[in-house]
Amino acid sequence: MAGRVRQPIDLDAFQKYLETNVPQIKTPIQLRQFKLGQSNPTYQVIAADGSKCVLRKRPPGKLISKHSHRVEREYQVLRALERTDIPAPRTIALCMDDSIIGTPFYLMEFVEGRIFEDITMGDVSPEERNDLWKAAVQAMAELHSVDPADICLENYGGKTSGFYNRQVRTWEAISRSQAKVLDTKTNTPVGQLPYFDETVSFFKREGGQPTERLSLVHGDFKLDNLVFHPTEPRVIAILDWESSTIGHPLSDVCQLAVAFYVATRPETCPYDMSCMLPGRTPGMPQPPQLLSWYAESCEYNPAPDMNWGMAFNIFKSAVICHGVAARMANEQNKNSDARYYAAVKGPLAELAWTLTREAHVPRAML
Repeated sequence: MAGRVRQPIDLDAFQKYLETNVPQIKTPIQLRQFKLGQSNPTYQVIAADGSKCVLRKRPPGKLISKHSHRVEREYQVLRALERTDIPAPRTIALCMDDSIIGTPFYLMEFVEGRIFEDITMGDVSPEERNDLWKAAVQAMAELHSVDPADICLENYGGKTSGFYNRQVRTWEAISRSQAKVLDTKTNTPVGQLPYFDETVSFFKREGGQPTERLSLVHGDFKLDNLVFHPTEPRVIAILDWESSTIGHPLSDVCQLAVAFYVATRPETCPYDMSCMLPGRTPGMPQPPQLLSWYAESCEYNPAPDMNWGMAFNIFKSAVICHGVAARMANEQNKNSDARYYAAVKGPLAELAWTLTREAHVPRAML
């Protein structure tokens, strides 16, 4: 839901840009900011004629990591997906000129539909809840079935081999950068995650990694990054492509399923996730059903790889929450919910380390 603007931009400069470069968006405009999206500030643009689009920009200030906030990558993949049937917003314009509103940004269409911030999906019937989750899994499987070469993305993200090695290096670099960020009030560093070096060393052991598979992956495939049809159980848009790349489809599968696992460890959740436990929410499928739907929709059965993949996903979640804490420290993130995510960075890192020492995720969850 879009509301008040928490991170203002130069509205006059933005409107002049629109008048010169995107004249179909009629000025004067109104601007609202979406609550979701801890990384890149995202706004709803309401044109003078009532039409809507979305502005997504790099956050202000010095970047913590060169790997983060690459709005141009989002634009590139969204533009490429316009050649497919994958549900994604259509692009409008990309601007890499910092002088307009302070940082690079892009514009895309606003897709009207349902975004479930509540993972239980609120008051939907048990039958529809089940169907909505199935639609999410099928949309993910369809994405993974796209041949990147068919949409000129075969080199997207640079090297295409050694996905998990690249992922480990990337998230290690991001976390090390975040740890050095100084709190603007106390001038003390954010600090590193618990058991960070030990956990990274485990994931670098190639012999234990899943057998390599390559597909276009979203990188943050979760329920609140999906727009569902207003009345039907189908996905009409996949949002937030910042982390997309060519990689292992297991990473997306684990991201969608991770909530079911962390629900058993309340200290790792920014809010109560007990609704995900078996039998708590009528119509809520459990991980075995998600994996079955996925395997039916594409040529890959992820079940044998889920233990390693889920452990890595927990580690990545810890680094993401670490990033929220870093952006809070240097006042780049003023989202009212940010502190809840920042608070669980340590417990998530500790859980990731526990899972690597045990070298498995409990089978009861898979």
